[in-house]
This record gives sequence, C-alpha cells and structure tokens, in this order.
Amino acid sequence: MYLYGASGHGKVVAEVAEETGYKIEAYIDENPLKERVLSYPVLHEVPQHEIDILISIGNNKTRKRIVNQGELFNYVTLIHPRTVISKRVKIGEGTVAMPGVTVNAAVKIGKHCIINTNASIDHDCILEDFVHISPNVALAGNVYVGEGTHIGIGASVIQGIEIGKWCTIGAGAVIISDVPDGSTVVGNPGKVIKSRSLKI
Repeated sequence: MYLYGASGHGKVVAEVAEETGYKIEAYIDENPLKERVLSYPVLHEVPQHEIDILISIGNNKTRKRIVNQGELFNYVTLIHPRTVISKRVKIGEGTVAMPGVTVNAAVKIGKHCIINTNASIDHDCILEDFVHISPNVALAGNVYVGEGTHIGIGASVIQGIEIGKWCTIGAGAVIISDVPDGSTVVGNPGKVIKSRSLKI
C-alpha cells in the first residue's frame, strides 16, 4: 500500500499500517524536498496504475481535495490492533483509528476520518466524512459530527449534541449545546468565537 502525505501524521499512520500487517511501498508527497520518511521512499507523482492507499494527512480539507481528484485509488481502512471497537460499528473506507481508541455500539464513522490516539466515542454517535477526532477527545452517546469537522485535543461533548459541518472545536473545549455549521468553538462551556459561510 501507499501513504499519501509524508508528514508527522503520516509517520503515525505508517506504524498503524505496519502493526496491521500491511506492506508499505512508499509515501506520496508533493514536497520535492522530501526523499525518505522513516524507512520508506517518497514519490512526488502518483503511480499511473491502481493502488491501495490511505491519505495520511491531518488537514480535513486537503484529504477531501485529494479524494475529489478521482485518482485510481483503492482506499484502505486502518484499525490499530490496540483499539476497542464494537462489532456493531460501521467504519467507512480511508479511515484510520489510532492506538487506544474506544468506539462503542452502533456508532457510524464516515469515509476518510481520523480517530486519533485514546479518543473515546460512545454509543450511537454519527461521524460524517473527513472528520478528525483528536487525541483524548470524549464524545458521549448520540453525538452527531458533521462533515469535515475537527474536534481538538482533549475536548468533551455531552450526549445528544449536534455539531455542524466544517467546524473547529478548540482543545479542551466542553460542548454542551449544538454547534452551527462553520463555527469555531472554544472554552468551558464552549462558546462560538467565529462563524464562516461554507464554500467546501
């Protein structure tokens, strides 16, 4: 398989791939200065044949842009063996779950999501495509997270909350009320400090 993105996040994804038994052929990265990451070569052009790949880039908009380019990619889903994930969870293609993640019953996780180290997602949550759940985030039951939203490290979301599309939830924020699309929220309790119209 190949990893698209030779960044720090890409290093973590590589170790998840190794732990799950995948053979990594190379990274793909647009930066011509990158020649090797970990023990793997870095290609600067996409191979002109069908490949197994995971987009190992933390930025949600960038992952969506790459997917929309329509390359000949077979998207791999990577689940680290040291996760606890219910057999009743649905996970979309291109998603990665890091060590220590817990996902409970009846959760639906979309495509090309990142569930980062030690995150906890409780029952009946729905995460749409291109969501990033940072390390040590805790989502209580029945939380909805819209497409492209990034929930920052250590944030907590109480049960039944709806978070809109392409939001940014700050590190350590405590979310106790619904969040509109395009909002940036920080603090305890969480408050909207910025709103923007969506052009994604």
